[in-house]
Amino acid sequence: MSVVLITGCSTGIGRATAERLARRGHRVYATARRLDAVADLKDLGCEILELDVTEDDSMVAAVQTIEAAEGAVGALVNNAGYSQGGAVESVPMEAIRRQFETNVFGLVRLTQLCLPGMRAEGAGRVVNVSSMGGRLTFPGGGAYHASKHAVEAFSDALRWEVAGFGIRVSIVEPGIVLTDFPQAHGAAVTGATGGASTGGAAGAAPYAAFNEAVRQRVDDAYAGVLGRMATSPGRVAQVIERAITARHPATRYRVGLDARSVIVLRRLMPDRVFDRFVRLGGYRRPS
Repeated sequence: MSVVLITGCSTGIGRATAERLARRGHRVYATARRLDAVADLKDLGCEILELDVTEDDSMVAAVQTIEAAEGAVGALVNNAGYSQGGAVESVPMEAIRRQFETNVFGLVRLTQLCLPGMRAEGAGRVVNVSSMGGRLTFPGGGAYHASKHAVEAFSDALRWEVAGFGIRVSIVEPGIVLTDFPQAHGAAVTGATGGASTGGAAGAAPYAAFNEAVRQRVDDAYAGVLGRMATSPGRVAQVIERAITARHPATRYRVGLDARSVIVLRRLMPDRVFDRFVRLGGYRRPS
C-alpha cells in the first residue's frame, strides 16, 4: 500500500480521504495547520503532521519527516484550499495573494518537494483536488476560479513532464460538496461555484449589493436544486482512492451530477450564451 501525504485534513474532503485510506491499509500522513485539528485521526492509524501550505519551512519539514521514516512519499493528495469571493475590484490584493498562496503556490511547492523522492522510486501519484470551478467561471468568484484554473493548467503540464519517471498525475473536480467548507471561510463558500465567502472583500458601493447577492446566491444553491445534487466528502474520497490505486488513472475525475452536467453545458455554450445562462440563474450585473 502507498505512503500517502494529504493536506487539509481538519475537515471535509481531506478528513474523509484520510479516514478511508487508513481503514483500507494505506500508510497515511494526515496534515493540517494545527495538530489538534487532526489529533483524533491517530486513533484510526494515521500519522499526523503539522503542515501549513503557505509556509515553505513547514512544507520542507513535513516532507523530510516522511522521507526519513518511509523513504519517499508514494502519493501526494493536494487538497488544502478555500474560496475567496467578491467582485474582483472589491477584493483587496492581500486577499487575492492569500487565495493563491493556499490554493496554488502551496500546491506547486509541495509537489516540487515530493517529486525527487518519487523519481528515485520510479513511481508516484499526485492527485490535485480542483473543482468544477476550475473548468468554468461564475461572477463573484474571480479569485477562486482563477486559482482553480491555475491548478488545472499546472496539473496538465506536470502530467506530461513526469510521466517518463513513472509518476501519474490526476485532477479531481468535485461539484458542490456538503462539508464544513462554507462555515470555515464565511457565511457562504462553495468548492463548486467559487462564490463566495466575501470575507476580505470591500463592501462599499458599487459592489456591496452585488457581493451580498452572490453570497445569498450560494446559500440558495446549497438549499436548492444544486444542493440536492451535492455529493459527500466520502464520495470524493472514494474517487481520490481510485486515482491513487488505479493501474491507469484518469487524468480528470468529475465528482457529482452537478459537476458532470455543468461542465458539459459550459463546453457546449459560446461565451455570450453562457452569460445569458448565468443571468437566468439569478446573477445580476452591478450598476
